[in-house]
Amino acid sequence: MSPRTQHDDSANMAAPASDRLGKCAFFVQKKKRFCKMLVAKGHKFCGEHANMDTNVYEEGGRRRIACPLDPKHTVSEDKLDKHLKKCNSRDKPKAVYYVENINAGSADQDGQTVPQVSLCQQGATRLRQLLDALDAASKGLPSEPDENFLSHAVFWEEANNPKNGDSVHKHLKQQSSILGHLEALGLLGRGRCFVEFGAGRGKLSHWIHRALREQTPAPPTGERLQMLLVERSSTRFKVDGKHRDADVEFARLQVDIQHLDLSRVPLLERRLPLVGVGKHLCGAATDLALRCLFKTSSRPRPQAGPPRKRLKASRDSAAGDPPDPSEPGEASGPAPILGLAVALCCHHRCEWRHYVGRQFFSDLGLGPAEFSSFCRMSSWATCGPRSDEEHEPPTAEEANVAPGRLLSSGERERIGRRCKLLIDAGRIEFLRSKGFCGRLTRYVSVRVTPENVLMTATPAAAAAPDAYS
Repeated sequence: MSPRTQHDDSANMAAPASDRLGKCAFFVQKKKRFCKMLVAKGHKFCGEHANMDTNVYEEGGRRRIACPLDPKHTVSEDKLDKHLKKCNSRDKPKAVYYVENINAGSADQDGQTVPQVSLCQQGATRLRQLLDALDAASKGLPSEPDENFLSHAVFWEEANNPKNGDSVHKHLKQQSSILGHLEALGLLGRGRCFVEFGAGRGKLSHWIHRALREQTPAPPTGERLQMLLVERSSTRFKVDGKHRDADVEFARLQVDIQHLDLSRVPLLERRLPLVGVGKHLCGAATDLALRCLFKTSSRPRPQAGPPRKRLKASRDSAAGDPPDPSEPGEASGPAPILGLAVALCCHHRCEWRHYVGRQFFSDLGLGPAEFSSFCRMSSWATCGPRSDEEHEPPTAEEANVAPGRLLSSGERERIGRRCKLLIDAGRIEFLRSKGFCGRLTRYVSVRVTPENVLMTATPAAAAAPDAYS
């Protein structure tokens, strides 16, 4: 391999070393700027772009090659073996709570993958059939979810902070309404574990913790609070450091919800009741979270390997030590579920394999093909208005190639919302089958976000508080 192979691009330029003030002279064309890394004394390029420095090779320097695990970065060839042992892209040992595909459904009834067919490939005739099936399946469903814009007092000071821009205010309104719904349902309190799915930076959990910390009167002594954040990707600028108070037991899991067995999470050994929360669980992530939360596992906990560390005790030791799962009589399944509040989004990214309402669709005479088409059509609800005056009426040939052009902008948006509602109705039916009363609510204005539907659920046996009825 030539020393220049890794970064051979005529568009990438090098500036004189004297002009870079000790920083790399490699020009990153994609970012339209020079690399900002510092360089060693006497060199023009940083270690990542050392291949560009021909003087290094003439002097017998080290050659850098693409990492075999991730070609997006390079490594010194003579240090490859050492690098492979610590590279962030290497295969890491699986956590005790990782169970491959535990929350994924089967591919389909026949065990085969469901083919994905675009609407354009199906044509205008098929579109009319799908619209008729949508109308038939939607009979009896409400035309739109009810509106209930709530808020929580813990946000009032931050909402009036002049330093916050429009984007921050948009997220604050959503988080405030979610907390308002949790409070109205009687779910916002101590003595439970909040599981935030798709946690990202963890802002929703942060506000839940802050609301409970600032509540008056003060919570009873020894009343526990747990926060469990689930996020599959590595996230920057997390707010986890704000959960270091002694009044909360906190854990973050970097794992895909599809492979998470809650009954094996060490934090949940105390078996506090669970409250599932999430702000914009994208597409299939909502179904995976529902499967994860409601899955009962009688699988015994693994005993191999060194014993796990005991959970750090809170300020009041009178609450007792965590139960030993190896002792007879201890349940090995997940803790009881108090309820959930999940903001929904991106129905076009749902998958039949993971969807929890498959039986609901089957009872309506619908299958994976219709589900896939409805998911694609659901994006019409949020893809923005289309000026119909700008388009000539489609010819028969054009309509067959792009059947969506047969519909006006308003019709497309209405159909998209109906598709979303039908998909969510299957989720509500799944909750009903688990003994829960589910509800869909527009929790913020469409001006805040077009994805403004909140799915909430509480046990059917528990009467809804008057403030929420």
